[in-house]
Amino acid sequence: MSRILSSRAARVLTAVAAAAAGLAVSGTAHAAVEYGSHFHGHQFSGGNWGGYVSFGSFTTATASWTEPSVTCRSTNDLFAPWVGIDGDGSSTVEQTGVETDCSSGRPVYSAWYEMYPAAPVYYNVSVSAGDHITATVTRTATNTYRLDLSDTTKGWTKTTTKSLTSKHASAEAIIESPTDSYPTISGGIKFTGVKFNGTNLASTSPSALNADDRGTNTWIPGAIGSDGQSFTISRH
Repeated sequence: MSRILSSRAARVLTAVAAAAAGLAVSGTAHAAVEYGSHFHGHQFSGGNWGGYVSFGSFTTATASWTEPSVTCRSTNDLFAPWVGIDGDGSSTVEQTGVETDCSSGRPVYSAWYEMYPAAPVYYNVSVSAGDHITATVTRTATNTYRLDLSDTTKGWTKTTTKSLTSKHASAEAIIESPTDSYPTISGGIKFTGVKFNGTNLASTSPSALNADDRGTNTWIPGAIGSDGQSFTISRH
């Protein structure tokens, strides 16, 4: 199934190619999907991104969340919470998170990283609703990145180091649906421990982004908590 990805920098729609072959998790086939940079829609401030982004040459971005239990509304439902560097005002993104895919009619959770515009790579690990996830992206050299993803509930950690020529334009904690179609998520998604360059999110001049959901609903990030590191994004 073809997915649609939009670029905020170019404000154009791009047909998405199939995900890289041979990277299915535990024998589960993945829909053809890419995450990555986003467009600035006319009605929704973040287009297919919802959350907080801060602009600047950041070297680290980290956040945690509890993977939500969802109810699929359609087989087109697809979304991921993730943490990344770049992508808002640039054409590359270095990102890692957990995808929930409803294309089979039920939610399937998969851990992944992506060095956009390359296709996502899926880890051969188990993720379930209720798991506590921590994601960190670190720029270790000018164009070299380490992507760390851990599930403290299941007890696994995945670390990948990749190179990509990038602009070092932004850092973000985001939920994204390349299909603009989210399942029902009771209570929304709460990000905690959000820091860019080791600094609390609230102290990095963040901008809030509202995500489109089928052109009918909007995912809106709430105010940053008193700890300066947390927020909840929910459907409105």
